[in-house]
Amino acid sequence: MFSDLLAALHTILTLQHISYMMGGVLLGLAIGIFPGLGGIAGLSLLLPFLYGMDPISALAMLIGLVAVIPTSDTFTSVLMGIPGSSGSQATVLDGFPMAKKGQAARALSAAFTSSLFGGLFGAVVLTGFVLVARPVILAFGSGELFMLTLLGLTMVGSLAGKSLVKGLSACGLGVLLGSVGSAPATGEYRMAFDNFYLMDGIPLVVVGLGIFALPEIIDLLRQNKPISNASRLGSGWMAGVKDFIAHRWLALRCSVIGCIIGALPGLGGSVVDWIAYGHAVQTTKNKPDFGHGDVRGVIAPESSNNAKEGGGLVPTLLFGIPGSGGMAVFLGGMVLVGLEPGPAMVSTDLDVTYTIVWSLALANVFGAAACMLISPWVAKLTTIRYALLAPFMVMVICFAAFQATRDLGDLVTLLGIGVLGVLMKRFDWPRPAFLIGFVLSAGMETYLYQAIQFDGVAFLLRPGVLIIGVITLVSLALMIRQSLKTKPTREVSSPAGHRRPQVIFALLVNLVFAYGIYDGYQQSFLGGIFPIVVASGMWILSAVVIIQLLTSPDDAPVCFDNEYVQGYAYDSNTASMMHYLYWLAGLIVGSYLVGYVISITIFFCAFLMSKAGLSLGRSLTLTAAASCFLLALTHVMLLDLPLGILQDTVPLPWPLG
Repeated sequence: MFSDLLAALHTILTLQHISYMMGGVLLGLAIGIFPGLGGIAGLSLLLPFLYGMDPISALAMLIGLVAVIPTSDTFTSVLMGIPGSSGSQATVLDGFPMAKKGQAARALSAAFTSSLFGGLFGAVVLTGFVLVARPVILAFGSGELFMLTLLGLTMVGSLAGKSLVKGLSACGLGVLLGSVGSAPATGEYRMAFDNFYLMDGIPLVVVGLGIFALPEIIDLLRQNKPISNASRLGSGWMAGVKDFIAHRWLALRCSVIGCIIGALPGLGGSVVDWIAYGHAVQTTKNKPDFGHGDVRGVIAPESSNNAKEGGGLVPTLLFGIPGSGGMAVFLGGMVLVGLEPGPAMVSTDLDVTYTIVWSLALANVFGAAACMLISPWVAKLTTIRYALLAPFMVMVICFAAFQATRDLGDLVTLLGIGVLGVLMKRFDWPRPAFLIGFVLSAGMETYLYQAIQFDGVAFLLRPGVLIIGVITLVSLALMIRQSLKTKPTREVSSPAGHRRPQVIFALLVNLVFAYGIYDGYQQSFLGGIFPIVVASGMWILSAVVIIQLLTSPDDAPVCFDNEYVQGYAYDSNTASMMHYLYWLAGLIVGSYLVGYVISITIFFCAFLMSKAGLSLGRSLTLTAAASCFLLALTHVMLLDLPLGILQDTVPLPWPLG
């Protein structure tokens, strides 16, 4: 063990490791500054560039990005009043009012200091847990790992907030989508429709970008206004540090909460900031300022949000179970570079584990310092209309998605998953639960087959399996109980005309599960039993959702649009969500016909002229700059761009061909 410690210390102090880590930190800063992406989309953007990299260098970039995004997304929460990611929603409640009072510097300073403390605390906890848990982890077999994945799947229901049934159904939909392609036990192709692209399964990169990034971009475009009207930070950098010192025990308690919640599979960043914020309110006797600019409302969620990354790495590294949506993509990145999460991380790969832990601590220091440094310039970006930023983000997202398999099917699937993400966001189906189900699907099925192969059905009688099974049942019972107590946060009149789209969407989900059952029966027993069991249970749950929608009274508080959930104010003349999906569809069809370079150039220029209202000259200038950036990136990193029918028919020079 001592030799592993020395090896990890030597690795993280090398110039190569620090350089790659700083690269991840800088990318994390850029992702955090752009509202609407967040950690899941940021990690998904990074995954395509990890092919062929040294595993330790790739991990350095991943850790750098994981550590800094919960810090850098504070910019949008404080300066723009828009959550940079799901884990920074609570920060908006008091951070944005502080900025409007001219205390943005104080809010950012308190947030970055709290984030640094929480990140370091999480790394320390993870270090100690690895030492204590090593003998326990080594005792886990396939049966126990299967039960842990099952525990993770049941716990994601809490991500639904108002509806446990929706949470479990969304998770089941992700599991079913993850089973598309060849079956682990028999190699049979399931739900592939004789399509070569689907035979290998749907890439995680495409799913992560489609389910999260595209819906957020469309949602922000619909606001049809500048992100913020004020770009001055004000004074108070030292005041924020003093606030943290004054409330250090609150930060410590919330960091502990972050570690615990982060280590629970399926919870993670979607709830930890709200739990910490609620703890701050409940433990404060005098609380009239909460929601109106109380610095404690910034310190609590920010310290817990960064600490949860250390806690989230516990199930991710040691059990292969992601504790959050971001950890789900991180898990995919580890597999991509050839590292298998699980018991090996505390035995043969212990040095790699310590390298990850200490890289997390070091990246938190770099990230907090970098955020402090760039804050004055970032504030000025908030006055730019989102319509000017959106085409650049779409360009990068489509480019990253294509690198998954270098097939135009990546872009088509991106659009399809994007439509699903938009509908799930609108009708309040939890997207993190869907993503976690997708990531856990393959591992869950594999662990189940291995457990049955080694011990038969008797694996259910193993002591570890029984203990985890009891915990799973208790967890599910508590969530059902909590779900029955949960009430919508805002009463919204929901006439039948408004419920109809929800019913149609729920019916389509129900039909997907029905097809999963049908397709499973077309396979052999080993190839079809897993999707049959999953789809059958989820078919019943999704039917319950339909019944609830159909039987609720016309004045029932049913959420039918995310405008009411997040409180965003859309301009009365703004385009619909489908309008922007048509733009994306046009980009993808254009890529199929004339290639990505020509298509994105036309898309970029037309979008700036039509949606941002720029002149032809300014639109061409910005389009040329963005195209040069894209081409330089592909040239330096030796990556490909989609070619269309035109390139297959007519030989064209680079970069058109």
